[in-house]
Amino acid sequence: MSETRSPREVFHALLDGITAGRFAELAGLYAEDAVVEMVFEPVGPRRLEGRAALRERFLTVGEHSPLDLGARNVVVRATDDPEVVVGEWDYDVRHRTTGRELTVANLQVLRVRDGLIVHSRDFHDHLALAGLLGSLPRPAAR
Repeated sequence: MSETRSPREVFHALLDGITAGRFAELAGLYAEDAVVEMVFEPVGPRRLEGRAALRERFLTVGEHSPLDLGARNVVVRATDDPEVVVGEWDYDVRHRTTGRELTVANLQVLRVRDGLIVHSRDFHDHLALAGLLGSLPRPAAR
């Protein structure tokens, strides 16, 4: 019988899967009813609910993203809640087609129960990534 992963181990499994491009495996780290909030997402959904929605999102990203991501400066902080960890890191990002590169800061607050992510609040620099992809959103009209 395998041992249940700690919140810290789940965070590292998620980050390792993303940087290795194993997007098809990532939904398995989430509970069936997980909620992910992408607080600074400028154009796409800011909230995803359920493992099925997350699986679809990860597969879409995996199939269509021209970006290579490398994580560095990774720090995982425990909180006074044993289910919650806060991960901070930088992504070194490279566009495979254009060769353009940049570094973006990230912060993620994960609640992990029984070895699965039940809630995540993600703070990524989506605007910088959109700029690298050449898909900056247009400002809303006033």
